[in-house]
Amino acid sequence: MRRFRRTLRARIALAAASAILVAVALFAVVTVRLVDHELRGSLDSSLRQRAQEVAQLAVSAPAVLDDPSALEGPASGREIAVEVIDARGRVLARSLSLGASLLPQGGVARAALRSGRAGTADIELHGQPLRMYAAPIADAGTPASGGVVLVASDTSDIAHTTGRLAVIVAISGAGVVLLAGLVAAGLTRRGLAPLRRLADAAGEIERTADPARRLPAVAPGDEVDELTGVLNRMLTSLQEARAAERRLLADASHELRTPVTALQGNVEYAARHGADPEVLADLRHDAARLARLVDSLLALERVGAVGAPAEPVDLAALAHELADAERVVTGRLDPVAATGDEAALRRAVGNLVENGLVHGPPGGTVTVAVIGDGTRVRVTVSDEGPGPDARAREHLFDRFWRGEDAAQRPGAGLGLAIVAAIAEQHSGSVEVDGSTFALELPIAATATDAPARRA
Repeated sequence: MRRFRRTLRARIALAAASAILVAVALFAVVTVRLVDHELRGSLDSSLRQRAQEVAQLAVSAPAVLDDPSALEGPASGREIAVEVIDARGRVLARSLSLGASLLPQGGVARAALRSGRAGTADIELHGQPLRMYAAPIADAGTPASGGVVLVASDTSDIAHTTGRLAVIVAISGAGVVLLAGLVAAGLTRRGLAPLRRLADAAGEIERTADPARRLPAVAPGDEVDELTGVLNRMLTSLQEARAAERRLLADASHELRTPVTALQGNVEYAARHGADPEVLADLRHDAARLARLVDSLLALERVGAVGAPAEPVDLAALAHELADAERVVTGRLDPVAATGDEAALRRAVGNLVENGLVHGPPGGTVTVAVIGDGTRVRVTVSDEGPGPDARAREHLFDRFWRGEDAAQRPGAGLGLAIVAAIAEQHSGSVEVDGSTFALELPIAATATDAPARRA
């Protein structure tokens, strides 16, 4: 778990640092390009202004071009080289700063000569980067008429400026990324602290195997608080399940002890004195009681362990089968079916019928009815007695619960608990009203549109 936390913390910090790194890199690229664009734009404006000034001099005062110093002088604080060529490409004048060099008459110069279009270009002169602007000279009958003014300036300072800016931005960006990574790691560590406490508490619960313990509360309203609530509710469910399991084991042990003790006593008596008919009858009774109890426990465990199969069950036909027993009659039988486990539903209705036969008046009848209302179906089982009293109703479906006079009646207090478990398994419910027990289930399909059958 500790390794997982470190990995998660590192991943979050790395993701945050990576995102900031990408943002800083984009910012650096955009910043350097914008500065380079602005510097070159400013240089182009200076070159254009100087070229236009020289072109006007070539038209209005061509004699000035004979003085080389007239073409000297910086523009916007930059040293600019000037060269004037005529329509045939011959050099008429040039700056002293050029020395013996000539500006290359490349594409922009030829374009200005041929079509009179001004333009700029990046060139090299003796390995030095230059920015050159070519401006056509108007035809005014002067020697330079129809020629071109070429002006150029060194761009090394621009490259140097943008290079230094890139280094500064890169160093600053690296610092920002490092700081952001540290901050992200710290914030992640702080943000994951509730999860660490949660994991430690869960590990302690795992070590002690005590579902009664609960995870510590965190700041309300966030996802960790929601997770804590879900886990604590899960622990509550586990605790209740363990308590129910212990109660079941205790009750089952208690209920099994009586028939097993009686069985052992009768076996010992038979071993010493021989098996007479009365002892054999007791043995059969004890064995049958023990078998019923084990069968009920297995049925209860089977209901909780597996889901209900999805198959239609004809409840009216099932009621008819149970009505074949003595003292069992049918009432209204709507042709409806429920979806589920036929064997489980037969057992549930059979347990209700057996409950009515045991707790109803001696010799009385038990009536089974199936009533559908379009979406639900109720299987009712009624005896002719008054039904359980109000104090007993809240315990009727508890496991191993038996009434005050249960000692004189057969059973172990599991029949109605099995009915309730089967009803829950089939998304239904079981209710009691007087001496009528009703098992309510969702309807799967209508068997037929024929009128309801009666006994």
